Amino acid sequence: MSSADADPLLPGVDPAAPAERSPVHCRLCGRPLRDREARTWGLGPECREKLRLRQAPRPPVREVDQDTLPGV
Repeated sequence: MSSADADPLLPGVDPAAPAERSPVHCRLCGRPLRDREARTWGLGPECREKLRLRQAPRPPVREVDQDTLPGV
C-alpha cells in the first residue's frame, strides 16, 4: 500500500467518519425537512397538504366524441 492510498481524497476529511447530510428546508415555510419524501419534494407534509387543497378539481371522465372513419 503506497502513501497515496492512505491519504484521504480531500484534506481534512476522515473517510471513516459518517457523512452528514446538508440541511434541506421547506420551500414555503422554511422549516427543516427530516423525512425522505419531504426532502425529495422540498416541501414539508403540512405545506403539501395546503397545496393539495388549492389544486383545481379533476375534470369529469366522459367518452370522446369522434366521427366514424371513412371506409369502416
